[in-house]
Amino acid sequence: MKLLLTTPPRRAGLLAEFADAPLTYPEHEHGATAGPLPPDAAHLDLDVPIGRGARVFDRAAEAVLGWQMHRGAGLDVRATTPRAQLDTLVLVTFVRGLPLGLSAPCRVLSVADRPDRQGFTYGTLPGHLESGEERFEVVRDPTGLVRLRIVAFSRHAPGPARWLGPLTSSGQRIVTGRYVQAVRRAAAGR
Repeated sequence: MKLLLTTPPRRAGLLAEFADAPLTYPEHEHGATAGPLPPDAAHLDLDVPIGRGARVFDRAAEAVLGWQMHRGAGLDVRATTPRAQLDTLVLVTFVRGLPLGLSAPCRVLSVADRPDRQGFTYGTLPGHLESGEERFEVVRDPTGLVRLRIVAFSRHAPGPARWLGPLTSSGQRIVTGRYVQAVRRAAAGR
């Protein structure tokens, strides 16, 4: 796997190239973020409080589904739909605003759209530094408490990603923390 280094003009037309691309992890693991995670992969399971009430839930859900969580974390997002939908192609690029960025293509595999749970799951496509899946959900419990849940599993993709392993792992932790901050800001109306 080669690194997917892109310029802003290149990103604009790149999504179409991934329309028929396969996911980069075994088929029997598709959807694993909703159940037992593969034992041989790195895991992330984060469940943090965001606030309380219907407004907080609605704002947080919109931040997740409308890509503001990613953009608020400092990432450039190009997607085939303005909100996450089944089969949406997404190109997330680190770091927004630079002339050359490291891009990570994904496909939305499922969307949760219930009164108490909203979010989506995406899986990695060729060119991504990792191979795996990530689920983002905003959940409201019966008491009105709103939580952000992020569940992921990943392995380093073959090639340069293996050499960058420690950097990609620490980068994922940093970006996840930024996701939480972005959702909290959005939920508070900021």
